[in-house]
Formats: sequence, structure tokens, C-alpha cells
Amino acid sequence: MAKPIDLTFRSRLRASAARVWEWTVSVEGISAEMRPFFRMTVPPGVRSIADIPWRPGQPLFRSRVFLFGVVPIDHSELTLLEFTPGEGFVEQSPMGSMRLWRHERRIAPLVGTNEGVILTDRLTFDPKWARSLVAWFIDKAFQHRHAVLRRAFDGDA
Repeated sequence: MAKPIDLTFRSRLRASAARVWEWTVSVEGISAEMRPFFRMTVPPGVRSIADIPWRPGQPLFRSRVFLFGVVPIDHSELTLLEFTPGEGFVEQSPMGSMRLWRHERRIAPLVGTNEGVILTDRLTFDPKWARSLVAWFIDKAFQHRHAVLRRAFDGDA
């Protein structure tokens, strides 16, 4: 078995940690970041991941994953290992297409500023097939997600 792929993305955002956190866990924010690459389903009525009771390592719900919003390509048993409001989360979800999928998102205040954070996404994943293509696509999708974040919060790389 090949070693898992690790990718890290960082963006400086001009907003409070609370505001960035609210976006990070909202269905609207998640959807905006993923569009047009992916769309993930959520249970009816869910507006924020923060509203769902959770236990470490227990799936919150099953989400279907659609490529470009329309082509069903995967499913995820959305599972949190850590969830610290205002600071970040670790999601490690069983997926049909991955031997391993781990997404760690951290929000850290910028030292010496009132309104600014560094948002870091660290991904560790092991695709079951098309390893190089999947790695390339995930890299592009997360570059896009960070571009969306920077536009939303007037930030830079």
C-alpha cells in the first residue's frame, strides 16, 4: 500500500475567528467553498454542522458527493474526531473512494492584529484508485476553496 498523500493549504483572512468559524461549519459556507467542484448532501433542515450532536468517531450522517454538483461519485459517513468551536476540527470520514480521508481545519488568530486569522487545512488521504489524478483534483479543489475563503474574508495567501 502506498503512503497516504498529505496536502496543506493556508490563507490569511481579515475576519474574527468567530466569523470564520461560523462560515466554516455552516452548510452555506461549506457549499460555497466546494462549488463548482463538489456538492455534498446534508439531512433536511441542517444549516450548520454545529447544530448536530456529535461524539468523537461516530458518524453524524451519510452524505452523497456529486462531481460538479450533478454526477454522483462517492459517499461520506461524515465523522468528527475533534470539534472545537472557534478553533477547528478534525474530520476523518469513511468514504467509498478512499482508504483514508482526514481533513483537519485550524483557525488561529494573527498575532498583533484585532481582526485576522490564519486558516489552515491539512489533508491526509489515500485514494483507492487513480491516485495521481485524485491527488491533482483534490489539490485544485482545495486551492479553489481557499480562493473562495480569501474573497469572502478579504484575505491573501
